[in-house]
Amino acid sequence: MGTHTFGPEYGFATRAVHTGNDIDQDSGAIKRPITMANSYALPYDPSAMNWSASEENIYTRNGGANQRYLQEKLAVLEGGEDCVVLASGVAALSGLFFALLKQGDHVVFSSVTYIAAYRLLNELFNNKFGVETTLVDTTDPRNVEAAIRPNTRLIHIETPGNPTLMVSDIRAIADIAHRNGALLSVDNTFASPFNQRPIELGADFSVESLTKYINGHGDAMGGAIVGKTEYLDQIRAQSQVNLGATISPFNAWLIMRGSVTLPLRMRQHNENALTVARWLERQPGVSFVAYPGLESDPGHAVAKTQMAPGFGGVLSFGLRADHDTHNAFVSHLKVITSAVSLGHDESLIVFLGEDDERQYLFPERFHNGFFRFSVGIEDAEDIIADLRQALEAVGLAEPGKD
Repeated sequence: MGTHTFGPEYGFATRAVHTGNDIDQDSGAIKRPITMANSYALPYDPSAMNWSASEENIYTRNGGANQRYLQEKLAVLEGGEDCVVLASGVAALSGLFFALLKQGDHVVFSSVTYIAAYRLLNELFNNKFGVETTLVDTTDPRNVEAAIRPNTRLIHIETPGNPTLMVSDIRAIADIAHRNGALLSVDNTFASPFNQRPIELGADFSVESLTKYINGHGDAMGGAIVGKTEYLDQIRAQSQVNLGATISPFNAWLIMRGSVTLPLRMRQHNENALTVARWLERQPGVSFVAYPGLESDPGHAVAKTQMAPGFGGVLSFGLRADHDTHNAFVSHLKVITSAVSLGHDESLIVFLGEDDERQYLFPERFHNGFFRFSVGIEDAEDIIADLRQALEAVGLAEPGKD
């Protein structure tokens, strides 16, 4: 191991294990220790130092040792030049927007995104800072092209989109952005860098909620922005040092530990989600299933070109039932837990009712309430059996029939 750099010439699993790790010089331990320090020793004459610098250890708000190890790993896994890790996925999104955008700039963004991205771009940045924003259905690149203005600075897409799993063509939208002098950022959380690497497809930034698949254990929060150093230096100076959304050393260490098994976990998430989605699609009591791994899904053709080796562990589905029956169904689940978040080892489900503030942006089949289902790494047979018995309990399946 030593100080060897594990770059793209190595396979993804090898990079996940080794990048960012090294032998601790004090103890000889073959794993990086947690450095729970706020401050670091200064040189003999610190008077000429830049107290907001982040390229060396000064003060943990400016960046710490564990954060740097994790940044090294994520840049390599995403196929990018550099990385900034912050306290949460939302800190990464807001940090990216804050550093890049100024009054009078225009942003085109996906009509289906995580709720915080929707609020940041649809409400906060335009109302507070005078940034113009346009929502478009980015599953059709022609909509993106039509929304471009002379002052368009950024296109932000999420693919697959949360919570409808809509798929946007990263390469096509990157071409549109760059032809028009704009930058492209992609929220890659639902796919993870194991399945999809936006920068290799032409995006300028890949944004991850590390809280989800990369950590994978539901016990730490973090967010990452991967891209070119020239932009990430701006994000460090403006959004990390001066806004202070710095990840804690302990969370950085936990996510570093979790990331080692990302390839193994994602293979299981991918396999389980596809198996469960195909089973749900056959059930008479299920009104629809949204999952890009299904041949019937409208995003399947594009997903096949940019997601490999799988389609992620999140799907959405609805029941042929009223509001109360959806909730009753969840109350009968035993293996699957009713909770927000995704990408954990355990299966998580959340019921999204008929009055979500973004519902007007969703396809019609989502308008009667639906579930976002993060399929875990349990045995697929047990997940399906749990779904089956819950459907039976609310009268949407006959006992003994599959």
